[in-house]
Amino acid sequence: MLRVLDVIFSLMGLIVAMPLLLVLTIVGLFDTGSPFFFQVRVGRCQQPFTLLKIRTMRPGTASVATHLADASDITPIGRLLRRTKLDELPQLWNVLTGDMSLVGPRPCLFNQQELIAERALRDIFCVRPGITGLAQVKGIDMSSPRLLAETEAQMIKALSTRSYFNYIFQTILGKGAGDQVKP
Repeated sequence: MLRVLDVIFSLMGLIVAMPLLLVLTIVGLFDTGSPFFFQVRVGRCQQPFTLLKIRTMRPGTASVATHLADASDITPIGRLLRRTKLDELPQLWNVLTGDMSLVGPRPCLFNQQELIAERALRDIFCVRPGITGLAQVKGIDMSSPRLLAETEAQMIKALSTRSYFNYIFQTILGKGAGDQVKP
């Protein structure tokens, strides 16, 4: 049932957001010269998939977890996109293609070994990674791997249609800060 909701809402979201995505693409061309960001992440069953986002950092920035990135690498427009979460819009494509869900654990990088180990202990990789979830609305980021994995396990165990919508609405209303970059 949740996969059906993912397909319906991601398709509707992409259609409705198409004009905004076009504007963001043009702005991104002027801001960074390359509006989209593609990065291989750990997906369901620890299989790799390519995450799509609007670029918020200068091209050539090291591929590290957000909490390890340097704030000076984020462009001024990128700060706005992150604050409004508009940089996440292209991930609706990842949801539509089945690599992600709207609700699930945020996908990590393959070099985040501590987080991967904590998630493996708790069977987090049995579900699709998501755009938002319990950890995101609580403001728990990847800098606390054990707490993050414990929170994700709690979410997965109790995930229902009601909580699915709850996490989405809380995210839309601005709850949670997401992964923070170091100052």
